[in-house]
Amino acid sequence: MMRTTTADDALRSRMRAGEAIRLALAGLAARRTRSILSALGIAVAVAALVAVLGLSDSSQAGLLAQLGAEGNLLTVATGQTFSGNITPLPTTAEAMIGAIPPVEHVTAVGTLPAATVRRSAAVPAINTSGISVVAAQASLMSALDGRILAGQYLGRAADSYPEAVLGFSAAQNLGIDTLGPQTQVFIAGRYFAVVGILGPIAVAPELDDAALVSFPLATAAFGFDGTPTRIYVRTDPDRTEAVAAVLPFTASPDAPDQVEVRRPSDVLAARLEARNTFVDLFVALAGVALLVGGVGIANIMVIAVFERRTEIGLRRALGARSRHVAVQFLLESILLSMCGGVAGVAIGAAITWIVASAQATPPVVSLQVAGLAVLATVVVGAIAGIYPAARAARLSPADALRSV
Repeated sequence: MMRTTTADDALRSRMRAGEAIRLALAGLAARRTRSILSALGIAVAVAALVAVLGLSDSSQAGLLAQLGAEGNLLTVATGQTFSGNITPLPTTAEAMIGAIPPVEHVTAVGTLPAATVRRSAAVPAINTSGISVVAAQASLMSALDGRILAGQYLGRAADSYPEAVLGFSAAQNLGIDTLGPQTQVFIAGRYFAVVGILGPIAVAPELDDAALVSFPLATAAFGFDGTPTRIYVRTDPDRTEAVAAVLPFTASPDAPDQVEVRRPSDVLAARLEARNTFVDLFVALAGVALLVGGVGIANIMVIAVFERRTEIGLRRALGARSRHVAVQFLLESILLSMCGGVAGVAIGAAITWIVASAQATPPVVSLQVAGLAVLATVVVGAIAGIYPAARAARLSPADALRSV
């Protein structure tokens, strides 16, 4: 007789994992709207977390690609005068630098400080929009790996005819996004046909706010003497440091201390480090949002225990143990949080893909981040479900059914 009773108790207390999950899912499905709204908080937090880290990784991938491509680019310039004008380099600087064996490409530009750019002669002369006029050589694009957004770069015709190419920001400031036969700008008292618009140049941002004209035309139209104000040098990647060390003495043997040599990729590296700092802050905020979402789930589960006292009492009366009830509510909390986490990962990945594509950077969503985010929601759901599950397990069948 004793053996029969023990076997019956063991049979009644058995609940398989699949059955427990189905019960939990049925409990969530019975209150679909509330479940969706409860999971929404977790989804938003996880989406923010995945999107922030995904966009950071995408941006880093783009910057690292630029670092790899631009690590052998050096710029040579001199300081500015008290009035803000750039001191020109010697006219022999470009040729001397080009004679250094590891130098692969060299090109020079010369700023025309007295020239201003306006959309038309009707625009007041003081409204220059901060756009400078720069004389540039035909080799500029190949040295900087520049990109043309519209039109073309300065060709041979630009040596004789008034043609200009606008930097990315200069075109935006002038309201020029498409080119046509009548697209012109007013430079220092005469109209120039705009034949091209450059894409952003991260390693030479000073060109984004410039209107480029050819050296010969700058000489003929503005009296430019041909002295460069900045020289861009592309070197053998393995000998960049050695070239940088000799550039001041090569560019200006008489005053090497007045020559400034920079490596633009160092700016990209600094930018990369600065972005990582902000990413840590955003990740911390997403963690706080995840915690708030967990509190919301705990609150909803407590309310569910109160509303489902009849169901709990009936299950206990039919033989369910208190631990079975506890497992059911704990699973409901975990599944609710995990569903929000999975939805958040999908939303965050979609946001990353859309924004990264718009910024022309490779979209990167780490599977490790996605997995850890879902795991975090499981932990949050488990913690949030402990108190409601314990409260449901403590209900006696008689008290639960008496409250009907």
